[in-house]
Amino acid sequence: MACVLRLSELKLPLDHGEDDLAAAICRRLRVSKEVLLSHRLVRRSVDARRRNAIALVYSVDLKLDLDQASQRRLLRRFQGDPHLRPVPDDRYRLVARLEEPPAGPRPVVVGAGPCGYFAALLLAEMGLRPLLLERGKPVKERTADTFGFWRGQRPLDPESNVQFGEGGAGTFSDGKLYSQVSESETLIRKVLEELVAAGAPAEILTLHRPHIGTFKLATVVRGLRRRIEALGGQVRFGARVESLELHPTTRAVEGLILADGHRVAADRVVLAVGHSARDTFAMLHGLGVAMDCKPFAVGLRVEHPQPLIDQARWGPSAGHPQLGAAEYKLVHHSTTTPGATSRSAWSFCMCPGGLVVGATSEPGSVVTNGMSQHSRNERNANSALVVNVERKDLEPWGSYAGDPLAGVAFQRYWEQQAFQAGGADGRAPAQWVDDFLAGRPSEDRGAAGVPASFQPGVRLGSLNTCLPSWVLETIREALPAFERRIPGFSSSGALLTGVETRTSSPVRIERDGTTLESPNTPGLYPAGEGGGHAGGILSAAIDGIRVAESIALTRLRLQRPGEPDESACDRA
Repeated sequence: MACVLRLSELKLPLDHGEDDLAAAICRRLRVSKEVLLSHRLVRRSVDARRRNAIALVYSVDLKLDLDQASQRRLLRRFQGDPHLRPVPDDRYRLVARLEEPPAGPRPVVVGAGPCGYFAALLLAEMGLRPLLLERGKPVKERTADTFGFWRGQRPLDPESNVQFGEGGAGTFSDGKLYSQVSESETLIRKVLEELVAAGAPAEILTLHRPHIGTFKLATVVRGLRRRIEALGGQVRFGARVESLELHPTTRAVEGLILADGHRVAADRVVLAVGHSARDTFAMLHGLGVAMDCKPFAVGLRVEHPQPLIDQARWGPSAGHPQLGAAEYKLVHHSTTTPGATSRSAWSFCMCPGGLVVGATSEPGSVVTNGMSQHSRNERNANSALVVNVERKDLEPWGSYAGDPLAGVAFQRYWEQQAFQAGGADGRAPAQWVDDFLAGRPSEDRGAAGVPASFQPGVRLGSLNTCLPSWVLETIREALPAFERRIPGFSSSGALLTGVETRTSSPVRIERDGTTLESPNTPGLYPAGEGGGHAGGILSAAIDGIRVAESIALTRLRLQRPGEPDESACDRA
């Protein structure tokens, strides 16, 4: 009789084979190899706490040939052990499924980033045939525009760049698929499985810290689009939303006005516009949609030779094919910087074997971000070093004090300062770390420093005019602490490039905690990073799923008034 269990925290050395994994399972359970019918990898991570004995850590689902008495003895022996348990049922089940689309306008999703695409996908899977509107271009055309801008071959297109276009801002990033906050395992699994079905590597289903990389992400978003369209949804590019049409009394959404003058009827709108849709934020504020400014972070990008990070993280195992390019996560809590009640500096969006790239969406500004391919084989590692910006930090901004768009004004000002410091020609301002710590401008050092990866190039000098003094001082205080964690982090060869300002949305568009609907604009569902309700590809995609579920259940209640939910839909 087969017994199915999940075994976790199974550690093996780096150099092991498939037979070694099976043998380790049998030793752990104290069963013979004949009992183990099969095993399936669920999760693999790296334990690098002892650099001289790095281990791979596995979770596996097992099928054991045990009779009932043997099963009972095995479970009694491991009673209370959290690392052996029945296999959980983490299959996603649709909360609703309609055989025919309901009466009335189809739901509209605004924005084709991870939140918007997953909202549209789930709405399509539930039979609601959504319309997805994206202001930018399809990913192939968008990629040509973006790389052309980086290489100085094309001017910045405000509608087709790192921030806008199919795939959203995450398309030109490391493609990380993990979250800093707890998320439902069922929803995580749903997102990862859909990404694999759309063309992502199957390994993301089992890696502890999965990532996709830019070029593979471009393939994946096209796969998601095809899936939505095959299920009856529609995706329309070059469709920027200019305004909402609201009922004069109830303020309920009745339609959308596009930049080309066309009207789209809509009574359910998912607003998944991303963290850089500043014109959309201003439009919503002008219409009185409930929103507020929120904390975010700003800082600089730092670059090191990737081997330096590998050595600090992996020690003698640096370069091992099972490990790949090493990552880091650093935090320093300041005790001396004035301003907010508590000021911290931390690494953000670390890109092993990656590039520093231009991420502006407005002329006359410089914004940096990090990007990696799936292989992570570029020679530099880079990360943002950012400092928290609190609401009280925005108060000195004159007429912007108390304005929900104060954070937008703050970001824009420093992006323009960075543009001027870079020479007002698209280059980014940069400074060697040791010069930054010493307060002296930087000059070219030839081969002595890490080569800057930013295109179209950097202008060495001082970063003092590019960010508020309290941000720079907090980073200066943090760098020696980071040096103690990673020897060489603050060496003369490390390079800082400014500025990183688009870490998250500077606004939060309010929504009800249960229905996820705007409290004063019925039918509007703020979602994802742009609404201030997610951070990163995975959490944005999950938020899109949750909003789609809420809309589907609302649709069913409107279609079949008086009937309980359970009779109106297929429940999980």
